[in-house]
Amino acid sequence: MTAPEMPYPIAEVVVHTRLEDGRKVCLRAVRPSDERQMRGGIELLSRESRYLRFFSRAPALPDRVITKLVAVDGHRHLAWGAILSDEPEFPAIGAVHAVRDDETSESAEFAIGILDAYHGQGLAQMLTAVLLIQCQAEGIVTMEAQILAENQAAARLLRSLGGERTGTEQGVSDYALDTAAALKALQHNAEPAGLIEVFSAFRSFL
Repeated sequence: MTAPEMPYPIAEVVVHTRLEDGRKVCLRAVRPSDERQMRGGIELLSRESRYLRFFSRAPALPDRVITKLVAVDGHRHLAWGAILSDEPEFPAIGAVHAVRDDETSESAEFAIGILDAYHGQGLAQMLTAVLLIQCQAEGIVTMEAQILAENQAAARLLRSLGGERTGTEQGVSDYALDTAAALKALQHNAEPAGLIEVFSAFRSFL
């Protein structure tokens, strides 16, 4: 599938919105220079959340993993992060990724992580919406996700987007997600309220 021509790079879009409790956040594309903020955010994850996201109970991730997370090119590796608008130097409070084998693949691997203190605030849906918009622009038709079977929050998010479980093996569940259907589900979702600003910022790409 050939991606449509866009008026300007989608990674230049910056979204200013609010969490459900009113805290102001900024959503923008992850950059290689974000290593410090990415590392700081991961260090703030609880041990349980770090395990659910990275399948590891290690107190710190290897440098190579951090480097991989910020090695974003906007084509093979797409990623968006959230920071607090009033505290821009604070570590990233959430990030979402889509990684595919090469720029021509129509399928990508999906992953998301949100700091514990920001769960239940609509951030997962807003970040996922931004990622889906870029995926659609880049010709990514489907996304696949692997989550621990005990990760009920991730399972609920995937199911709300129309994701279907395709199998479970050794405690890890596989999900398949249709990009267009997932984006449509979020566009028709009245919550969280911050989605209005997200779709408004990307109206040229929809």
